[in-house]
Amino acid sequence: MTTGSGSGRRGARLLDSPVIGLLPWIIFAVVVGPGRFELGVGLSLACALAVVAAGRIWRPHSSWKLLELCDVVFFAVLAVVGALAADGTSRWLETYAGEIANIALVLIAFGSMAFRAPFTLPYAREQVPRSRWDSPLFLRTNYVVTGVWGAAFLVGAVAGGYADLVQHAPDNIWTGWIIQIAAIVAALRFTRWYPARVRARAAAGNAASPPPDGEP
Repeated sequence: MTTGSGSGRRGARLLDSPVIGLLPWIIFAVVVGPGRFELGVGLSLACALAVVAAGRIWRPHSSWKLLELCDVVFFAVLAVVGALAADGTSRWLETYAGEIANIALVLIAFGSMAFRAPFTLPYAREQVPRSRWDSPLFLRTNYVVTGVWGAAFLVGAVAGGYADLVQHAPDNIWTGWIIQIAAIVAALRFTRWYPARVRARAAAGNAASPPPDGEP
């Protein structure tokens, strides 16, 4: 498959979104449960490896993505721990797997911001000219978007923890599912809306600016 083919171009466009890096976590959240920890980890690790491989095939000269590398490391570590864990540890992992995943995502999001490399930045750079990569507005937009994702993951961790530790009902429809899904959907919508709003405001500001002296 070549990058010039129609399927290659479509695949490359899919890789432009940080959502692609969240696919392994989504699979994990849907699949994992009592008796399904190994299955959830295995499918998520396979998806993480497939996403990284797709990036090398469809965008061979693109930068490595922090989120996607963390996907592989996280699920590989879980696979090893799950394979070696005693029965009690395995049951604990099955119970709190969702919270572990959400806390890991919180650390990835806010940790990447702390190291001045918000995890959305590599994806955004593949959608704009290189001349804009160091723009303060462009960088600030990615800090905001990454922060919103971090907040969504934190909401998921708190809701899941409340369901497990307080309600003792991990499958509670509100704390176990609706609140967490709503947080992710809100972050996804914000990711699409906010950069477009920033670009529109910047374009409006440029249009309203007076021309330099000597220009019509």
